[in-house]
Amino acid sequence: MPELGLCLGLWQGSFQDIERLWLRWFTLEGELIPVPTEEAIAAKQEAELAKRRAEQLAERLRHLGVNPDEFE
Repeated sequence: MPELGLCLGLWQGSFQDIERLWLRWFTLEGELIPVPTEEAIAAKQEAELAKRRAEQLAERLRHLGVNPDEFE
């Protein structure tokens, strides 16, 4: 469906706890279009990573004698 920018393709994975080969939507560039639950999981993982990085940077600042809480 080039007019929509979509194509169908095969994807091996688990969906609703069923592991198998699935027919899934992809972009014309071949990128998998995630279902809403996959998007939510990815967003949660990104948020956790950002929090860990912020904590690591705050600890580095404290080690250098800077109080990062002063900048909130």
